[in-house]
Amino acid sequence: MKRALISVSNKTGVVEFAQGLEKLGFEIISTGGTYNTLKDAGISVVKVADITGFPEILGGRVKTLHPKIHGGILAMRTDDHLAELNNNNITPIDIVAVNLYPFRETISKSDVTLEDAIENIDIGGPTMVRAAAKNFKDVVIVVKPEYYNKVLEELEKNGDVRQDLRLKLALEAFSHTASYDSMISSYLARINEEVFPENYILAGEKVYDLRYGENPHQKASFYKNMNPGSGLPDAKQLNGKELSYNNIIDTEAAWELVKEFEDTACVIIKHTNPCGTAIAETLNEAFDRAFSADPVSAFGGIIAFNRKVDKTTAQKVAEPFMEVVIAPDYDDDALDILKTKQNLRVLKLPILESEVLQVRTVEGGFVIQETDEAVTEAKDLDIVTETKPTDDEIKQMLFAYKVVKHVKSNAIVLAKDGMTIGVGAGQMNRVGSADIAFKAAGDCEGAVLASDAFFPFKDTVELAIKMGVKAIIQPGGSVRDQESIDACNEHGIAMVFTGKRHFKH
Repeated sequence: MKRALISVSNKTGVVEFAQGLEKLGFEIISTGGTYNTLKDAGISVVKVADITGFPEILGGRVKTLHPKIHGGILAMRTDDHLAELNNNNITPIDIVAVNLYPFRETISKSDVTLEDAIENIDIGGPTMVRAAAKNFKDVVIVVKPEYYNKVLEELEKNGDVRQDLRLKLALEAFSHTASYDSMISSYLARINEEVFPENYILAGEKVYDLRYGENPHQKASFYKNMNPGSGLPDAKQLNGKELSYNNIIDTEAAWELVKEFEDTACVIIKHTNPCGTAIAETLNEAFDRAFSADPVSAFGGIIAFNRKVDKTTAQKVAEPFMEVVIAPDYDDDALDILKTKQNLRVLKLPILESEVLQVRTVEGGFVIQETDEAVTEAKDLDIVTETKPTDDEIKQMLFAYKVVKHVKSNAIVLAKDGMTIGVGAGQMNRVGSADIAFKAAGDCEGAVLASDAFFPFKDTVELAIKMGVKAIIQPGGSVRDQESIDACNEHGIAMVFTGKRHFKH
């Protein structure tokens, strides 16, 4: 009689799987809660302790770590190995169905203690999974419930599981334990306050395959970080087809910017840069102002809101062609309106803190940095000109500085009355970015200008003065700062330094 060992934390489908194996003549052995679940379902199941002749000890920490279990799993079906099993009264184990203690769920709890986390580090489970995966030619390893039916179908049809599926299941198994260990490593590093540990382990769980990447000839997939936390992969999609690669990147950019604002805000992103950003008393007004900032660029863009979307706002959003809208929530009637746009992707995601670290790949490796969480407030500003900014100008500069933080360097943002009127992004020199921003804005009289980095020359300042800008906010720190200050003093406009640079590459 063939033997299957089943011991799972996730009980989904396990009863049906065991029943199917039992019908095919398998002896089922199990432990703990899985044993009770199968027994209660009327399945003839044998305790692992009855196989090993040794009780579970140390509160369940030791139950499957025994030669009669691991010998049965690791033995190749060769004459020598089978003879050794026979001499030691060990029965081969042909199927291992194991998934691991819910470590991620445990450490996701707000009141989790270190002791709770440690007790939810599985030892016997990963050992069995790895043993079975190593011996996949002779042992079928199943770590995901979605493969139960496939294994049963193979057994019913062919009396065995073909080697290509065994290899696929082994890959799933090693990935399962590797991801599990990565969560433990990340958790302990966090507890030990190691932001950049000697070994940084990155693991992800596939959300879905993408039709293609940035371009049709590139393959791509969307993954969720295995560690606790919430982000775009956790967004609930309420309408439209799956996100594309570019949708994902652009939606992330929109979401990170709109979360900057405490006021009611709307952000419209095109190719990762904000073409329109606005705050207002109402959400629909914020959308109107953000869209009007650059309606040509906004067409086909990504919309992000930091408030629940109402019916009036939804009616306006549904008029132009847009790719994605993301918000914390939607009124029922607003959602009904948005759903009339079949291809509009509608995402719902609560506003939470961003990931602490950002990872970016390079050929042969990757770089990691802390997320740019720097916030500039009025008290942080260093007024360096003879002309002092008014309270409203300070408010407008702080608004513009939040936006410029999310614009590709070199970045220039023009703002007025709580909305962007011109954005210059990603140019090789700052004057080039300023030219683009001024061209988009048209009338700049009374506007403020924000720069993500200092001015190495006074040329951008002189252009701003010529275009009617009344106040400038920038980090400062250039050896030629005084040239820019003198230019502002000569024409009676205000300039403030923040001391914080916001390059975005």
